[in-house]
Amino acid sequence: MAVAAAVFALLVGGSSADGSAAVPGSRAVPAVEGATGIGDPYFPEDGNGGIDVLRYDVHDAYRFAGRRLSGWTGLKLRTTERLRSFDLDFLLPVSAVRLSTGPATFDRPDGHELRITPSEPLAAGTTVRVRVEYAGLPQRFRYAGESNWVASDDEVVAMNEPHMSPWWFPADDHPLDKARMHLFVTVPRGRRVIANGTLAGVRRDGARTTYHWDAGAPMAPYLAFFAAGDFAVRSGTSHHLRYEVAVSRQLAAADRRAAMHGLLTTPGIVTWLSRQVGRYPFGVTGGLVTALNPGFALENQTRPTYPHAVNRLLMVHELAHQWFGDSVSVHHWRDVWLNEGFATFMEHLWLADHGGPSTRAWLRSTVDAEAPSFWGTVVADPGPHHLFDWPVYQRGAMTLAALRVRIGHDAFAHLLRRWTADHRHAHGTTEQFEALAARVSAQDLTSFFDAWVHQATKPAPTAVNGL
Repeated sequence: MAVAAAVFALLVGGSSADGSAAVPGSRAVPAVEGATGIGDPYFPEDGNGGIDVLRYDVHDAYRFAGRRLSGWTGLKLRTTERLRSFDLDFLLPVSAVRLSTGPATFDRPDGHELRITPSEPLAAGTTVRVRVEYAGLPQRFRYAGESNWVASDDEVVAMNEPHMSPWWFPADDHPLDKARMHLFVTVPRGRRVIANGTLAGVRRDGARTTYHWDAGAPMAPYLAFFAAGDFAVRSGTSHHLRYEVAVSRQLAAADRRAAMHGLLTTPGIVTWLSRQVGRYPFGVTGGLVTALNPGFALENQTRPTYPHAVNRLLMVHELAHQWFGDSVSVHHWRDVWLNEGFATFMEHLWLADHGGPSTRAWLRSTVDAEAPSFWGTVVADPGPHHLFDWPVYQRGAMTLAALRVRIGHDAFAHLLRRWTADHRHAHGTTEQFEALAARVSAQDLTSFFDAWVHQATKPAPTAVNGL
């Protein structure tokens, strides 16, 4: 009988006393605690180990009076290891956690981590639905030196980089784990919600209205956003692209008109960018101008958000990020020049194509004009406190201008299209871009990239360096 029982346990996938899986023909696989980070050295607690989130359904309600956010988020995830527990990144107080696989408990190892422990270990490859319920005041919370909630009594906008989601929904908060997103945000009747993707539905229930936005393509959590308030909205089709744009009514009338006029040029800019770098990666485009002042514009996926006003080059920059940053996302945050340098370069390519100086002329004048301190940043590894320093943008763009000189305009154009196509809705590293550039150009570019992005010195004025 003992032998028969052991054979039966193996056939049905029994487990040992310590929760290890009993796998025929192999050692038992122990259940582990999912890592508190995904492995990015800049932000060790960003993301989480052992899980791959497939979909988010965020159901939030926002009260302007008191600026309180409450709700629940449903996550559909797949385990990548046999897990005793796993973490999500979240800052607000949590009242309940439920798993589709059975009972679970939760605790907070620190203010950023929500640890979830199922009653039984989860086998690798298990699809789990998680529901997290919460409520709190987002403005009270900080993480990684950031206090990201931007709100007034009349308007709120959830936007920031490299972190934003933990202030309003639990997430595997790193660009490596993209997922589909449906955003349901409930506000007092008479207020409006703008978010990523396409407005999929509006439900009115007494004094409250819920807006459902379907983000469409997979998205990194920090690129999810919503704005709530009183907005003038225009939508339609232009240049064969669906668009929706919005402007805060808190702005003065003349500013609203100017902002709307600028936003309506979005489809034309996207079309120009498509000719340079390949097919637009999403099904809809647009933008939003808020009356709030977060201090920057941001490339929220499908719908960049601009503070107070827009200008053409700012729009080119943020819309270029739809390819460089949103569709092709960083693998780790040290690769951020692949976002910012590329978007900045597209500004100068736009100028060259619209009567301004060539990118080569801009490169020459800029190399001569920058102060010695400018050259002290290693663009391919700037450090977590310098991700958005000017050299990451400017020297990153100069690298591309010099590369265009080095390998020729045709090869360079082919390189950008290959990069955005090969890594569409995925990730890229500096090393992968360097390797692709070498293949496309059939040149050894090791010393070129070493001089431009791996050294904290000014590149020598040589033909090898595109100068």
